[in-house]
Amino acid sequence: MKKLILSIVVICVTTLCFGQTDTIYSNGEKIACSVKEITPDAVKYSYPAEDLINTAHKNTIQKIVFKNGRVQIFAESTSFKKVMDVNDFENIKITQVEADVKGLFKLGDVSSNAKGTSQLSSQDKVKERAYKNFKIKAAMQSANIIYLTKQRSDGNKYATQYSKALPAETSLLGVLYVDQLPDYDLFKKSISDKKTFVAVQKIELYSGSSDMSLSDVQIPFKIIGMTNENGLIILEAELKKTKTTKFRVVSFSDKSYNVFYEDKSTAYNLKIEL
Repeated sequence: MKKLILSIVVICVTTLCFGQTDTIYSNGEKIACSVKEITPDAVKYSYPAEDLINTAHKNTIQKIVFKNGRVQIFAESTSFKKVMDVNDFENIKITQVEADVKGLFKLGDVSSNAKGTSQLSSQDKVKERAYKNFKIKAAMQSANIIYLTKQRSDGNKYATQYSKALPAETSLLGVLYVDQLPDYDLFKKSISDKKTFVAVQKIELYSGSSDMSLSDVQIPFKIIGMTNENGLIILEAELKKTKTTKFRVVSFSDKSYNVFYEDKSTAYNLKIEL
């Protein structure tokens, strides 16, 4: 009798520990499912009591806990470094491989251009400036990877009978991606019904510059409306001293939130107190 009871207890514990489904951990979510196939680029799965096959790219999956208790970690996702603020710009990954951004969230286009000051300018230094500007602009938007779509780098060109002298120049074009977006519902809950706030810190990055400017400010910020545009939190707001009315929330905490916007050739990141 005792052996029978012990056997029942072991079976119950095993069932509780391992469960009846596989669990995919993806972009902060837990997906209870049945994993059907793992390919070089993706994981195919179906929801309980469904036959439809869904696909998730490995870039978006941190791990899978199978129903038998086995855990599989995915290096594709864990390779992304977190970008907590602008100072983490060196954590930005730049890739020319399209597969690296499959399944990630697109934030928008990004560009950078740097020129030498004379025909004696170092081409390498100019290129370094352009890439630093590229990464800082990405970090200001809390991206953690840039898909580089175009790169042009020219050395110094000296004057001839038919052309004028031109300094070294590097131009970059790309698309920003992130593995996890700020949660719209959580942000909406964090600000509640409050509409009027104060921006307390401003970061500016001029086009072509590799150095950002940070300053403490006290600028009124009034929210007129808020929308969810394909996962992006877009605020319609009034900011004193600018005509810009559209701002994107790039991060938030229990004490503040940060918005990004561009005005002419300058990129801005504002820290706003809750």
